Amino acid sequence: MLSESVIAAATSTLGPADFVPQVRRSEHADFQADGILAKARTLRRSPRDLASAVVAVLASDGLLTAAQVAGPGFVNLHLRDRALLAQLAARLTDPRLGIPTPEAGVTTVIDYSQPNIAKEMHVGHLRSTIIGDALVRILEHLGGTVVRRNHVGDWGTQFGMLIQYRLEHPDTPAAASKAQTVSDLAALYRQARIAFDADAAFAERARRRVVALQGGDPETLAAWRDIVAESTRYFTEVYDRLGVRLTAADAVGESAYNDALPDVANDLEQTGVAAVSDGALCVFFDAIRGPDGEPTPLIVRKRDGGFGYAATDLAAVRQRVADLGANRILYVVDARQALHFRMVFETARRAGWLPSAVDAVHVAFGTVLGPDGRPFKTRAGDTVRLVDLLTEAVARARAVVAGKNPELSGTALEQRARQVGIGAVKYADLATGRTRDYTYDPDRMLALTGNTGVYLQYAHARVRSILARAGGPAPAVDLEAPLEPTERALIMDLDAFDDTLIEVTATYEPHRLCGYLYRLAQTFTAFYEHCPVLRADPVQRGNRLALCQLTGDTLRTGLQLLGIDAPDQL
Repeated sequence: MLSESVIAAATSTLGPADFVPQVRRSEHADFQADGILAKARTLRRSPRDLASAVVAVLASDGLLTAAQVAGPGFVNLHLRDRALLAQLAARLTDPRLGIPTPEAGVTTVIDYSQPNIAKEMHVGHLRSTIIGDALVRILEHLGGTVVRRNHVGDWGTQFGMLIQYRLEHPDTPAAASKAQTVSDLAALYRQARIAFDADAAFAERARRRVVALQGGDPETLAAWRDIVAESTRYFTEVYDRLGVRLTAADAVGESAYNDALPDVANDLEQTGVAAVSDGALCVFFDAIRGPDGEPTPLIVRKRDGGFGYAATDLAAVRQRVADLGANRILYVVDARQALHFRMVFETARRAGWLPSAVDAVHVAFGTVLGPDGRPFKTRAGDTVRLVDLLTEAVARARAVVAGKNPELSGTALEQRARQVGIGAVKYADLATGRTRDYTYDPDRMLALTGNTGVYLQYAHARVRSILARAGGPAPAVDLEAPLEPTERALIMDLDAFDDTLIEVTATYEPHRLCGYLYRLAQTFTAFYEHCPVLRADPVQRGNRLALCQLTGDTLRTGLQLLGIDAPDQL
């Protein structure tokens, strides 16, 4: 609303132009508009003169009490209380809280989580799963069509190895189990790997088993399907526990692209995008070279005729654009894969499978560290299982919740512990800039103060408690009531919700939403300390209850977009 007023004032003064001011909060006014400096250079005029002309038009705008020229050409804007209260009333009565749908008509494919079949999910899968889920929720909330893709590793030599070892060692406890779990399969895989590395004859039999799998041998396929089915059941259980939207239907493994790989390779070779080098089909890049100065290729087809990750990823790109109609493809994968995706995207563009109108983005993220500053491991040096991490978080949260609400017990306590514990894990991850590493610290994550998920859940519960004590009908807004400074600050912070979500979609950085929610909770605390709500006179009481209502709704919506529960009581 304010940006539109500034644009209208500038257009009426300067004529139709590509002038798009940036309206931001300011320490010197409610907001400040810039952009006039750049326009003045284009017109070769004094920026202060142009700003003065814009201010003269804005002076008659009913939104403002004052508009002033500041510095070399900025415009300071002071809003009327009535304008702020009107915005509060509009957001309060809108089920979407005034959030627009700028993603309408945009189809985004998000590739995230990516566990491996027959292996347990570990802490390394945490960030991809949580960040990807938050982006799914936010893009959908902004009106976009989102296709979730869980690109699971379900093909290749490791399956020939695992199936062959299981057939040859039926009496091994893990193999003999009638209801094999992923833990059993992971144990078998470790044994098979040892045998594969130590026994050349077994390695050869395992490779033949891969050929049998790729050729559709019934016995081998049946064993493979059993392994995939158990792994899928396990993944679903973990995702349900973590509270993310991924389902079995979203899992599209490497095997799904197997039949397309020869065609991918042939197309690249025939169009000259790829060439045979030392027996392998490769794509070369002038700007990508190794430490020795030699070109670093993307290997599409290996010397032995087999295909690796590059071919599968290229087939996936082609399918996502041609069949799914993607306008944007996001790959939520750790930062170590940056070079791989750079080469895959460039190859797909050369081949014409990734048009310039389609964005392909590697949404890179850092590592979860332990207290020693190294990648998070168990005391024995093993990778931390994701299930164990979640179990510990919920157990610690149970103690926090029980201490806060001793009357809770049984199912209610367990539900609250899960909401708080899982929320704490998610928030600690999402509140960290995604390209940064962060240290896993459950004590800090579960703190009731500071920038934590628990603090925000508590802030939300506090607002709901105030509203419950107030009772009565939904609060109404009186547009003529004067505002206290902390009321003005809270309304303006509430008004920044949509801009924050749009900023997250532009940067793919959920921590910006976390930061916004934390600031909003702090602003609400300042408001509540300075402005009595339940003891206020009737007019002020209505407006202040409206502020509480919108704050609670905004906190709840924001937390839900991060995949975090917002219980009414903590």
